[in-house]
Amino acid sequence: MDADVSSTAELLRALGNEHRLTILDWLSDPRAHFPAQRDGDLVTDGVCVGFITDKIGLSQPTVTNHLQYLSKSGLVTSKRIKNWAFYRLVPERVEEARAALARLALPVQRP
Repeated sequence: MDADVSSTAELLRALGNEHRLTILDWLSDPRAHFPAQRDGDLVTDGVCVGFITDKIGLSQPTVTNHLQYLSKSGLVTSKRIKNWAFYRLVPERVEEARAALARLALPVQRP
């Protein structure tokens, strides 16, 4: 399988979940969606997994699973500060995802 196709498929799988899309939206502008953190800057260090968990209303293991999926696809990156993981968006990878989706735009055939 072509590496580009495989990478695009991985991106589409990562984007194919409403909770992951919501998290990506929040991480695109963390200051608008999360309060200031005691440890770590929302933009440079990322958002604490605990804040994401509280806001989305899912269990912490479920949120961590979603964030690991996004991380595996390269859409987010993580950083450990003390006992917590902090996640932030990788803008370049988001742009790659947008370009991949644009390449997939097929003409709609009307009957």
